[in-house]
Amino acid sequence: MRVFIQAVTSGSLSAAGRALGMSPAMATKHMDALESRLGVKLLHRTTRRLTLTDAGSHYLEASRHILQELDEAESEVSAQRTEAVGRLRMNIPLSFGMRFIAPLLPAFSRRYPGVEVELGLSDAQHDLIQEGWDLAIRIGHLADSSLQARRLGDCPMRVCAAPEYLKRHGTPQCVADLSRHNCLSYTLSSSQREGAWSFGKKGNIQVPVHGNLKGNNGDALLAAALGGQGVIYQPHFIVGEALERGTLVALELDYPTLEIGNLHVLFPPDRRPPAKTRAMIDYLVEVFAHSSCQRHL
Repeated sequence: MRVFIQAVTSGSLSAAGRALGMSPAMATKHMDALESRLGVKLLHRTTRRLTLTDAGSHYLEASRHILQELDEAESEVSAQRTEAVGRLRMNIPLSFGMRFIAPLLPAFSRRYPGVEVELGLSDAQHDLIQEGWDLAIRIGHLADSSLQARRLGDCPMRVCAAPEYLKRHGTPQCVADLSRHNCLSYTLSSSQREGAWSFGKKGNIQVPVHGNLKGNNGDALLAAALGGQGVIYQPHFIVGEALERGTLVALELDYPTLEIGNLHVLFPPDRRPPAKTRAMIDYLVEVFAHSSCQRHL
């Protein structure tokens, strides 16, 4: 189409080729291929001049319109590489997203007003590529995958209970004591869902536990623990505020808590991700680098 339009504008295929950075022979091949595919002549060609056929006149107008739209679409897509615009889909664990990500979005929106954020808050694991997420935040050790990752911070675990519960049932002194307590387990964690809690940095200490509540959300377990129902084993970012207020008490046991891994932002393996994705990743890394944010993780 470009060769055709340029040939009409320039008056010859040779001139069109020079304008488009190709040889006259290549320009002629492009024109021949276009007419062959359409099954009609677009140009009457002589050694001195080109003349549009009736079909060529109609096709010229349509080609100019199509190429203008194509140029606009390409410019819009290319701009997304350099300018932070468009919809950004983020998949984030529910409790973490509510506590840490949602409060950061107003400042991000002021900095990048052209980005529309779509939050997918869920504790279940999702496939970024298959489901079309631009990025995700994951807590724990990363599985081998083609996804790229940037570290945001640590994610320590805490075993804790309400003072009221400890007053009624006593305070565990070692991990074995947990077998005699009402332990509220998180069903999406492999270290808690099989009737045992894992301790030791590598999780090599297994303690059988039982309890009258299990759940797939840390905030639900936190609410039950605050009400004195039992002992919970949760990341610091969920229980940290309650520990500071004294409404929960951290238990000092004889084995360290399991190291579940760090906090990462993951994104598809693109050497040049869109500017909207780079902007959010850089923003999160910047914010989570501050000591005040790290203190609450």
